[in-house]
Amino acid sequence: MSTPILSTTAAYIGLETRRALRDPGFVISTIGVPVMMYLLFTNLGGQNDPAYKAVAMVGMAAYGAMGAALSLGTGVAEDKSTGWLRQLRITPMTPRRVVTGRALTGTVVVLPAIASILLAGALVNGVRMAPAHWAAVALALWLGSFPFTLLGLGNGYRLSAQTAGVVNVACNLGLAVVGGLWFPVSLFPGWLATLSSWTPTHRFAELGAALSEGRAPSATALAVLAAWAAVFGAYAAISYRRSARTV
Repeated sequence: MSTPILSTTAAYIGLETRRALRDPGFVISTIGVPVMMYLLFTNLGGQNDPAYKAVAMVGMAAYGAMGAALSLGTGVAEDKSTGWLRQLRITPMTPRRVVTGRALTGTVVVLPAIASILLAGALVNGVRMAPAHWAAVALALWLGSFPFTLLGLGNGYRLSAQTAGVVNVACNLGLAVVGGLWFPVSLFPGWLATLSSWTPTHRFAELGAALSEGRAPSATALAVLAAWAAVFGAYAAISYRRSARTV
């Protein structure tokens, strides 16, 4: 990209990031609620298991990051209804750069959600890891959230604002529960544990959990997550092309 294109795209990413982070609903749902749930789940009944607090920290950070990523799709659907996407079509921003800018915005807005849970684990729950492990966990959660940004964008471009909001919330809650972000998969019945192993959320959290223990993520986890990223990416592209014919 040339310098003008890069500067325009960077300005657009900055604009969309500020819009998201200034939304009280976004901050409460992607930062406040996950932190509250994490502290509640790990301290209810006087629990004091350091290993559980570390695993739950990774799972809840994944949940917060996924919620932040999916919420971008709801914003896209709202932009369609208000005419913002039509306005963008008469600016120097090409459709590809608009989609790319939105996707890259997702890599920024997930950071507060991840950081807040990791800080709660370290400062409140006393989770301890080597500095390199903290950095590896944060990086894995950051990169691993990208497929969910694509899913949210696909929903946003395909659905109305009201429907996209409901569908993204349903995806967030359903994938979190089935993927084992809230409760250990060891508590699931056999058929549900098998289903969970194929979900992107389970493999997403597995990346961070492995790195928090100083282990490399399994090849299966990486392959499953990459496959879902490809599926969600194709869905986002198809949804955008469909939206371009109607917006």
